[in-house]
Amino acid sequence: MDYKKEYESWCNNPNFDQATKQELISIKDNEEEIKDRFYKNLEFGTAGLRGIIGNGTNRMNKYTVTKATQGLANFIIKENGQARGVAISYDSRNMSKEFSEYTALTLNANGIKTYIFNQLRPVPELSYAVRKLGCIAGIMITASHNPPKYNGYKVYWEDGAQIVAPKDKQIIEEVNNVTDFSMVKTMKKEEAIKDGLYNIIGNEMDDSYIEELKKLVIHPEIIKEVEKDIKIVYTPLHGTGNIPVRRILSEIGFSNVYVVPEQEKPDGNFPTVEYPNPEDKKAFKLALELAKKIDADIVTATDPDADRLGVYAKDSKTGEYMAFTGNMSAMLIAEYILSRKKENGTLPQNGAFIKSIVSTNLADAISKNYGTKLIEVLTGFKYIGEKMTEFEKTHENEYVFGFEESYGCLVGNHARDKDGIVAVMMLSELAAYYKKQGLTLWDQMINIYEKYGYYKEGITSITMEGADGAEKIKKIMEDLRQNAPKEFGNYKVTKTKDYKTSICKDMKTNEETKIELPQSNVLYYDLENDAWCCARPSGTEPKIKFYMGIKGKSMQEADEMLEKLKQAVLETIK
Repeated sequence: MDYKKEYESWCNNPNFDQATKQELISIKDNEEEIKDRFYKNLEFGTAGLRGIIGNGTNRMNKYTVTKATQGLANFIIKENGQARGVAISYDSRNMSKEFSEYTALTLNANGIKTYIFNQLRPVPELSYAVRKLGCIAGIMITASHNPPKYNGYKVYWEDGAQIVAPKDKQIIEEVNNVTDFSMVKTMKKEEAIKDGLYNIIGNEMDDSYIEELKKLVIHPEIIKEVEKDIKIVYTPLHGTGNIPVRRILSEIGFSNVYVVPEQEKPDGNFPTVEYPNPEDKKAFKLALELAKKIDADIVTATDPDADRLGVYAKDSKTGEYMAFTGNMSAMLIAEYILSRKKENGTLPQNGAFIKSIVSTNLADAISKNYGTKLIEVLTGFKYIGEKMTEFEKTHENEYVFGFEESYGCLVGNHARDKDGIVAVMMLSELAAYYKKQGLTLWDQMINIYEKYGYYKEGITSITMEGADGAEKIKKIMEDLRQNAPKEFGNYKVTKTKDYKTSICKDMKTNEETKIELPQSNVLYYDLENDAWCCARPSGTEPKIKFYMGIKGKSMQEADEMLEKLKQAVLETIK
C-alpha cells in the first residue's frame, strides 16, 4: 500500500478525531516512522491482532481495534450468535481497558450482547467464562508477554479456545471486508446498558472459576501436613495473576505465600522489568531476592495475562535456585499427575497427553511409561483446545494434560487455553508433596532425567522488524525449503517435515508420507540420536524462531550437545 497516501488520509479524514490527527502531524518529518506506521494494515491473523500501540494502519489503536471488531460482528451475525453474546476481558497493559470498551460498544451497535469483566482478569478465566455463559465468542485484550509498547486482541470461539480452521479464515475474510473505517458501528455506553446489550461480569465468575481449580488438587491431605513448612514466592509481573493466585493458594491451604511487593500492582509500563516474560531470567530478579531472604521452596511468576508460568526451585546439593524451562515445569507436572493418577486408579484407559510439535520429546517417554496416548499438534495452544473439544464430542480420548514449550500448560478441563493460575497451584502442591519426601522440585527434576534420559531443548530467535525484516524472514524459509539441509553439525537429517506442503520425507529412502495436521509455515527436521530442530516464523512477533532438542546421558553432556546443535543451526542459515 502507498504509505504516504494512507498517512495523508489519516491526517485529513473526518473519521479520525483531532487528537489522532495532531499526533500524526507531529511526525510529518520522520519518514521512517511514517513508513513503519502505514506500510501495511495491522494484520488480523489466526491469533487475532498484535502490534505497537499508536496511530496508523499498522498500529493498535481504537480505529484498527473497532475495524477488526466490526468484521467479527459481521461474522457473528451470519452465525446468528447475537443473543448468545461475547465475553470480554483485558489485562494490565496500557489501553487494554479502553480497547475492551471500544470493542464492546462496536459489538453492541451491531445488536450483539457483551459480557465484560468489571476489572482486569486473566486469559484462563476468560476462556472459562465463554463456556460458562454459553457465549458465541470471547475476546481478550492482551499482548501476552510482549514489551510494554505492544497490545493485542485475541478471539475465542464458543468452545473457549482461540479460533481455528475453518472459523479463523472465515473471520479473517469478514475483517478484511471492512475496507473503510466509516463502515464501523458504535454506540454510547449508556444506551447499550439501557438496551441490555452491555453487561458486567462480577465476582460470581471468580468464585466459579476458583471452585473448578480446587477440584484438581490431588493430595489435599499432604498440603495440610506440610503447609506451615512450605514458603512460596510469587510475582504477577504487574499483571492479572495477583488476586486469583493468592486466593487459590490460600483456599487450598497454603499460608506462607509471599508476593513480590514491587510487582504486585497492575501497571502497563512494567516499571521493574524490561520484558514482562517469565521465560526471561531477568524478570525473576526481585522474586529471587525475596526468595533468598525468606528461604523459599518455590519461586513462580506469571506473565501479564497469566497464561504462562515460570518457576525456580532450589538444588538441595548447592542451595542455588535453579531455573526451569517451560518444558521442564510441564514435565514435572505431567510426571506427578500421571504417576499419582496411575497409583490411585483414576488415570483413564483412553487418556490423552497433548503437546505441540516443538515441545520436548521427554513427553513421549513419560506418556509411553504410563500408557497414555501422545498426540502432537501445531504450535499454539488453540490446537490443544481444539483436541479437547473433539474429545468431548467423540469420547475417543479423555484429556489428561497438555502443554507447549513456551511456558504454557493446562491442568484440568475447565478452560481451553493455557492457565498460569492452575499451574502455580499445581506446582505448589508438587512442592509440598516432594518436600514430605525430603526433595525439592529441582531434585525431582533430576530424578525424572535419571529415569528417562537428559532431554534438553533450546530456542534461538532472530528479530527482524519492519517491512525489510518480514522479507528477510520469508527468504530464510524459502532457502531452507529449496535447499533442504542434509545435516546440522554432526547430526544427519533423518526426516524432513514440511508442514506447509504437508509432506514428510525419509532422507534415507526418499519415501514421502502425508502429514495429517493443518498446513503451517513450519519446517521440522528429525536428526540422529534422538535430536531434532525446527524453523518457524512467529505468528505474533517480528521473529523467526529455531527450536531444537537433544538427549544426553548427564546434565553436562546434554548442555554441551545442545550448545553445539544451536551453533550448527545458526551456521546453516547464514
